[in-house]
Amino acid sequence: MNLTRYAARRLAAGVPQIAGVACLVFVMVEALPGDAAVTLAGDQPDPARIERIRAELGLNRPFAERFAAWAAGLTRGDLGVSLVSGRPVAGIVLDALAPTAVLAGLTVLLLVPLSILLGVAAALREGSRLDRALTAASTALYAVPEFALAIVLVTVFGVTLAWLPPTGLGGLTASALVLPVTVLLVRPVCSTGRLVRSAMIDVLASPYVRHARRLGLGWFAHALPNALAPAVQHLTRTVDWLLGGVIVVEAVFVVPGLGGTLAEAVGHRDLPVLQGLALLFAATTVLVNLLADVAAFRLAPRA
Repeated sequence: MNLTRYAARRLAAGVPQIAGVACLVFVMVEALPGDAAVTLAGDQPDPARIERIRAELGLNRPFAERFAAWAAGLTRGDLGVSLVSGRPVAGIVLDALAPTAVLAGLTVLLLVPLSILLGVAAALREGSRLDRALTAASTALYAVPEFALAIVLVTVFGVTLAWLPPTGLGGLTASALVLPVTVLLVRPVCSTGRLVRSAMIDVLASPYVRHARRLGLGWFAHALPNALAPAVQHLTRTVDWLLGGVIVVEAVFVVPGLGGTLAEAVGHRDLPVLQGLALLFAATTVLVNLLADVAAFRLAPRA
């Protein structure tokens, strides 16, 4: 199949998926007890005041009417306004996106070369002490949950030794990024590196690589792309996982990103903000999966 046609078909299939996620979030938030009017009414809400706020926000309108109004705005590129702060949802999401994008971007940027380096090094020395050490270390580290590793690193390097900032409240400086990026890197490097190792071992045992090595040809340049094709697919799932992992890391290191915004929106039942974040997460997942499939096809067309 032509690569351009394949990518177009996958992209077209992703649009209803994004719409489905948005609808599901809308319905699930509606099922939660309470709404933004209760939050805005204060600690000792007066029922009459709650009803007045609900009417001002339009929360007393039928579900179908409110959903239709939101969908109509979405077709114009309008994500609505926050029920709590009154700010445009697009501005809230963009403000929170920058710290999250920095954390996730640095993680992916470091993840790819580290995983390839460790996986290829272990595969080329299969059964050696290096291979056994890397395998044992990756298995042990992969078993540690992100929040537990984050707390340990903050306690040791942020509080006890005071080498690095324990939180991101002072800004995402280079030193403040070390601990959260390390936490985000550990598990995906372990899993992706092991996958690269396994794929590289299989490729090295393939007939065409053995023949190229016998002839003294540049076999490595042909072997590596085929070994990376499965890792690219796994990298997609890793990026999806990062969307959840970043939320945990942001909570531990007090980074003002999408994680904090999401938690605040859920607590306040701020439906427009939740919808905007859901659309962002769904669109990111669809696009990352599309890029991974295209990259895998490019690396190993026979697959």
